[in-house]
Amino acid sequence: MRLLGLLGMLIYVFSLSAQSSRKYVNEFMYVGAGARQFGMGKTGAASTSDVYSTYWNPAGLAEQSDKIQVGFMHNFYFQNIANFDYLTLGIQASKNKVFGFSMLRFGVDGILNTLDLIRNGEINYDRVTTFSAADYAFMGSYAQQTRPVRSSNTLVSWGGNVKIIHRKVGEFATAWGFGLDAGFKIRDYKGKWGFGVNARDITTTFNSWNFTFTNNQKDILFLTGNTIPKNSLELALPRFSTGGFYRFNRNKFELLGEANLEITTDGERNTLIKTGLISADPRLGIEAGIKEETKKFRLMVRAGVSQFQRETRSNGSYGITMQPSTGIGVEIDRLRLDYALAGFGASGTGLYSNVISLNIGINKRNE
Repeated sequence: MRLLGLLGMLIYVFSLSAQSSRKYVNEFMYVGAGARQFGMGKTGAASTSDVYSTYWNPAGLAEQSDKIQVGFMHNFYFQNIANFDYLTLGIQASKNKVFGFSMLRFGVDGILNTLDLIRNGEINYDRVTTFSAADYAFMGSYAQQTRPVRSSNTLVSWGGNVKIIHRKVGEFATAWGFGLDAGFKIRDYKGKWGFGVNARDITTTFNSWNFTFTNNQKDILFLTGNTIPKNSLELALPRFSTGGFYRFNRNKFELLGEANLEITTDGERNTLIKTGLISADPRLGIEAGIKEETKKFRLMVRAGVSQFQRETRSNGSYGITMQPSTGIGVEIDRLRLDYALAGFGASGTGLYSNVISLNIGINKRNE
């Protein structure tokens, strides 16, 4: 019966999500992509300049240093309770125009289906099967970089994503959705400082849910006190990531700091800054690197904090918690390998997330 309760709770959570048009819709889209940004506290709206810009700010895709870049990330989310994969590709179309294509999957596999565990009062574990709850997104991106004034030392980039959402809970539920993102960046010519804005779901992203249960399954859900979800439409309201970065260089040493603010518009959340209409999560990240004289080898260490929340302590007082992260990266010529560890500040739960990502460049870009 405990297994049946687990399945019922999972279905109930998805039914709540599908029948809501306000809060926590498509949250899998905001987990993060790329171990570099994970290690820097999920900052990236301003400094992103590689193929992972398709996630953090599509405008940054225009700054990728290669004619072709390929990126892949695997996130062992909460010690492999869930798995998050991100595959992305950036292709230079002309001197300052880049196209991108990305696909992500966030899934929990091997969930026990116990709806048929008991039949006519008889328990038979051979009738227990497994299923997956998986979320997918497919994105097409475009970015362009321009110089607003011929004599200016600043560069302006803009870009956008077109995304298709697909969510699937075994044989019980499916959803399809559509949305648009837009990004903007401005930085000095040498990349010493910059500012960026990423507007996600700017037209409001929708998911159309369809639930399929047999009459026998509906009876079991009813008798066990679970909600039977109905076909419905959910809406993801716009959210914005904005911030700036500053880079310091001295000989072989490089230091970059970035501050972001993640702003949601679906009502009050447990964030450091919140009102009845919007909530905002500040994020801070830093990256220190050492490079050899030929610039073909770099070693980078990273750290960051995000997810500031108010927490009630055992004595009734209030405190503020945060989510720290750390990481390391190695770059050899056109290849970069990054690792990040996140979740080690989650109230001692020990549910860490190990993130590994790869970035491969093909043919250095002509400027």
